[in-house]
Amino acid sequence: SFAIALYLDEAYPDRPTLFGGDGGKAMARFIERWSQFTIHPYVAAVALTDLHDMQDEPNAAYFRESREQRYGKRLEEVVANRDAGLAAFRAALEPLRSTLTYQPFIGGEAPLFADYIVFGALQWGRIASPFQLLDDGDSIARWFERCLDLHGGIGRQVAAAA
Repeated sequence: SFAIALYLDEAYPDRPTLFGGDGGKAMARFIERWSQFTIHPYVAAVALTDLHDMQDEPNAAYFRESREQRYGKRLEEVVANRDAGLAAFRAALEPLRSTLTYQPFIGGEAPLFADYIVFGALQWGRIASPFQLLDDGDSIARWFERCLDLHGGIGRQVAAAA
């Protein structure tokens, strides 16, 4: 969460910063909102049946009921449209894609909290559903691979959905 990142940055000033200063905090706030409006809705929609299927029966029943109420249709109907929305989703990532053609991370030469925000959303998609969100040749996919390798490759320790 943003609050935890702020706390860590302030409580451990001897550690590498998560924000790189006030400008990085402001950038991370923007990236957080952009991610919540651009990435999260599509990932949530494409992974609905996968998320449902990985739960035990009582939780799956609640998940189905609450999500079908939210979307106004059966989970299977929502997921059936994921291919149709893929091109628009990828197009909506163009500002990120363009940025990553100039620098290795959103934060510049090294990752900042803004990178972890977007990485977290895409990692959620990676572990929740086998649906391929990014084209392999995309600069975002290459950035995502770099993020998976950060901190000794801890991001790869969580298996991708099969």
